[in-house]
Amino acid sequence: MEKINISAVQMNAKLGDKKLNNEKVQKLTANIKNTDVIILPEVFNIGWDCDLFENMAEDIENSPTLEFLKQLAKEKHANIIGGSFISRQKERLYNTCPVIDRLGNVKAIYNKNHLFTYYGCEKGKCITAGASPVMVNLEGVKFGLTLCYDIRFPEIYRAYRKAGADILVNCAAWASTKPVQWQVMTKSRAVENQTFTVAVNQYGLMKNSEYNLGHSRIIDYNGGVISEILEGEGIIQACLNLNEMYEFREKCTILKDLKESYEVICIE
Repeated sequence: MEKINISAVQMNAKLGDKKLNNEKVQKLTANIKNTDVIILPEVFNIGWDCDLFENMAEDIENSPTLEFLKQLAKEKHANIIGGSFISRQKERLYNTCPVIDRLGNVKAIYNKNHLFTYYGCEKGKCITAGASPVMVNLEGVKFGLTLCYDIRFPEIYRAYRKAGADILVNCAAWASTKPVQWQVMTKSRAVENQTFTVAVNQYGLMKNSEYNLGHSRIIDYNGGVISEILEGEGIIQACLNLNEMYEFREKCTILKDLKESYEVICIE
C-alpha cells in the first residue's frame, strides 16, 4: 500500500463487564467506513484491574474475545489490532494483543513484553512477560506491536524499526497521573525511528480515584500530531502516506549513523 487508513478507538471500559464493553466497541465503530485497520486500547473488554485477571482470563484456543474480534473484522471488512485481553496459555496468564485480518483470521498474537513495576508497583506479577516483540504484515504494511508500559523502552521500538516497521502501535490503559510522560514518549518513539506511531489509550474512571488519561493520538514520522482526542470516548482517524515517510527517511538519514554498539568507557 502507498496509503493506509487507520481508525483508533478511545473508550472507557467498565470493569469486568465484557458484554457491555463489546457492545460499546460496536457502537463506537458503527459509523467507521472504508478503513483498513481498526485499533482498540489495552484490556478493552474488562478494564485495568489485576484482581480481575485470573477469573476473567480466556483460554487462547477458546476465546470469546477472539471470536468477537473476528466477527467485527468481517463486519467492518477491516483488519483489527485488538488492544489486548487477558489470555491463558499453558496455565500462565498473558496480556495479549491479537491481530485479526479482514476475513476474520487470527494473523498474529503479541504478549506484552514489559510488566509494570513503576515506583515499586507489583501489578506485573499477576501475568507473565511475553518472550519477544512481534511485527505483523497487514497487506504489505508492517506494524510493530506494543502495549502501554512498553512505551518506556525505546529498545523495542528501535528493534521494530531495524526489522522494517512502517507503523508503531501502542495500545494502552495509561493512568491520568502521568500525562507528560505519555505525551513525550509517544512522540519520541515516532521521531527516534522516523515511523508513524499510533498510541490509543483508555479514558476515564478505572476504580476508586484512579483514572485513565485518554489522549489517543496518531503521530507522523517527524513528530507531528495528525489526529488526536484528549478526553471522552470516540474515534480518531488518519490516512497515512507511506511514500512520504520513505522519502523523508531518504533525506534525513540519521539511522545510518548508528553505531553497532555503544560500549561505555568508565573513568574513575
